[in-house]
Amino acid sequence: MLTEIDHVAIAVSDLDAAVAWYADTFDTEVEHREVVESDGVEEALLRVADSYVQLLTPTRDDSPVAKYLERRGEGLHHIGYRVDSCAEALERVKAQGHRVIDDAPRPGSRGTTVAFVHPKTAFGTLIELVEE
Repeated sequence: MLTEIDHVAIAVSDLDAAVAWYADTFDTEVEHREVVESDGVEEALLRVADSYVQLLTPTRDDSPVAKYLERRGEGLHHIGYRVDSCAEALERVKAQGHRVIDDAPRPGSRGTTVAFVHPKTAFGTLIELVEE
């Protein structure tokens, strides 16, 4: 069902500083940058092989990433797994009685379709299902 890792998301307070740090330290470049209004975040994607490091910063105080930064500070926020069908993967998670954040798939960045699995039923890890 999981085909590969799509991205590892890191919550940061200053997106430009984080992008500069990755560029200076690891010689990376931003492949994609986007504001996702529905999630209240701005992201910068840095390609690593066939996956990404996704740097996230909140664009409003009530976004989940803003709340995360307030509670836990900067750091690993979630992992995104690629799936062939986000709807099928989400239904399987729900059919097995696991908690989800999204009841149905929704639009994500880069034109993807996404859904989140709640960390309380995934060993403390927020999981994003990503269909390209």
